[in-house]
Amino acid sequence: MAQLAISKDFLAEFTTLEKPVQKAVREAISRFAKHTHAGLHLEKLRNSRDPRIRTIRIDRFWRGVVLAPESGDLFCLLRVLPHDQAIKYAMSRVFTVNTVLGVLESRDEEQLRAVGTALEITAEDTSDRLFSHVKDADLLAFGIDDKLLPLIRHLAREEHLDALAHLLPPLQYDVLVAFAAHMEPEKIWDELSKNLVDAEAPASVDVEDLATAIQRTPDQVALIEGPEELQKMLQPPFALWRIFLHPMQRRIAYQPSYPGSIMVTGGAGTGKTVTALHRAAHLARRYRHDDGTPILVTTHTKSLAAELRRQLDLLIEDPKERARVEVVHIHQVAMGILRTFADGWQPTPISRRDLLQEMSTPDAGPADEFVLDEWEQVILAQDIRTLDVYRKVKRRGRKAALSPELRTVLWGAIEALKERLRAMPPNGCWTFTEIPAEAAGALVRSGSHPYRHIVVDEAQDLHPAQWRMLRAAVAEGPDDLFLVGDPHQRIWQHRVAMRDTGVNITGGRTKRLTISYRSTQEILDWARRVLGLVTEAELEGWPNTLDDFESPMHGRRPIVRRFADGDEEFDAVVEQVRGWLAAGVEPGAIGVVARVRYRAGDLQKRLRQSGIATEAFGATGHAVQVGTMHDIKGLEFQCVAVVEVQEGMMPHPRAVVPEETDPAAHSESLQRERCVLYVACTRARDRLHVSYHGAPSRFLPR
Repeated sequence: MAQLAISKDFLAEFTTLEKPVQKAVREAISRFAKHTHAGLHLEKLRNSRDPRIRTIRIDRFWRGVVLAPESGDLFCLLRVLPHDQAIKYAMSRVFTVNTVLGVLESRDEEQLRAVGTALEITAEDTSDRLFSHVKDADLLAFGIDDKLLPLIRHLAREEHLDALAHLLPPLQYDVLVAFAAHMEPEKIWDELSKNLVDAEAPASVDVEDLATAIQRTPDQVALIEGPEELQKMLQPPFALWRIFLHPMQRRIAYQPSYPGSIMVTGGAGTGKTVTALHRAAHLARRYRHDDGTPILVTTHTKSLAAELRRQLDLLIEDPKERARVEVVHIHQVAMGILRTFADGWQPTPISRRDLLQEMSTPDAGPADEFVLDEWEQVILAQDIRTLDVYRKVKRRGRKAALSPELRTVLWGAIEALKERLRAMPPNGCWTFTEIPAEAAGALVRSGSHPYRHIVVDEAQDLHPAQWRMLRAAVAEGPDDLFLVGDPHQRIWQHRVAMRDTGVNITGGRTKRLTISYRSTQEILDWARRVLGLVTEAELEGWPNTLDDFESPMHGRRPIVRRFADGDEEFDAVVEQVRGWLAAGVEPGAIGVVARVRYRAGDLQKRLRQSGIATEAFGATGHAVQVGTMHDIKGLEFQCVAVVEVQEGMMPHPRAVVPEETDPAAHSESLQRERCVLYVACTRARDRLHVSYHGAPSRFLPR
């Protein structure tokens, strides 16, 4: 009886297939597993790079690619692709057994040969080589395939090695990265041995025994023991794929150590969050025997922090290691610090909306958003403590010129506002921006560092006061701050020059991810047009561009629909969600978003009245999730519906600074609204439904 193994690359792709194709895949696998002579179902290809590659018919247009060992009954399903893509994949791949660890590996032989030719030409212009300090015997001793040695010897710079990240077997690539960094052999082996199924490497490795290699590679290949296990394997929860790590992400996440703070940037869906989670898991595993000082994972919103906790629970199986990692949103971090280092003080926060209402009373003085923005984006952002400093300081991010006399008036208005807040019952109020500033001061005064390492997701949305708090919360040194973010997804007004917060990410301390593993290329292309052009001033020195940002996945184009009124639009959204559920999409893999909270509430009510269970973003993950465009930040879904993308709602009038108040701030606030819509749309992996009634938003691509 033939036994089947399934590549986890295929499992990750399975949920993206159309329902009829999924059904055909299940039927093909069942036929294959039941047939004693499995070879009858397989077709051999002429002139393939690896003679053990076969294809299996799924339907008229789809083919499975199967690795068929020359002996034995264990076969491995690698991919299911459209016919021509399947043939191209099968013709170019070579599968080998790692000579040291005995695990199954693959490489794109066709592309490697093409790259090798280019590298050979480049190498003629220089005598320097990246691996001149390493002997062939040492490379072979760590599992480098001898057939790759000529190519490796042509590498002159680390950039050349980076170009091979998606072409080489991940373990061999990691070994080369370690040697390029002049890492000691003992440390290389420590990292390499983490990929062992057993505690030690096998005493001997038969490089022709693919069946044994498959069994030694559980992180890449799953063995199927029977029909029930197959059914379970092909219907995993959508959340499982949010912790899947790709080679470039793995290289960044599992770097043994960084000399200090590190910033990882990348476009939507490039895996910044999953890289951050794996980094936290790596640090928890690495320091599990120390004094117990916790590792912090934090982010801007409560819903995203809840999602990070769920994903980390899936990723870290050891309870002791999981207990080392504290996952809370940034406001909770500030409150916890004040509770510990400010004699238990727990300030009462006041929201921006309530604060504006308080400012708008008749005796409030200069009561408008300009005053509040000046307080948050200049005074608190730059930690200005005196009027004399404020009268002279450069007001970064605020373009309207203010004379020293007008600054004096504003300073007085802000001081009066602070007095009113402190007098509010029962014990006074503080803004959400003041609280981390107070926490940073408490840490500096105490001289304490409550965390060993800090990992920050969605870093672009933190306020400078929050950055100063985090900087004070961990001692400067190796692996102190691991930051991931994307300035193109900045949905708050905060613009941060990191150097001014004490966080040093200069001198090569940045990494970029360029491949989106979440959204299809069609969704990305459409969403980039929503984003428009982002100026260098907007990026504020952050190391990122979308020029080489792409997705290897393809699918349907986003659907954009116009309706006569809101009721008709909401009815259509209900029907769209029903359609997705009927097609087998998990309820928790569907997200529905509106620009403002009260309309999200109306939509949630309409869905529930139609018999569709819903919940807020970041809740259990078992029902259709509904909320605002800000709530969905950092999350991802198989299908997303974005509603009411019309003028008067997007951009939202209250989020836009009047042009007559400050032309530059007006343009910046419009770009923030573009980012909000871009973020909401790029949460979708496979399906994006956008709708509006009335005049379409100026941000929608024409």
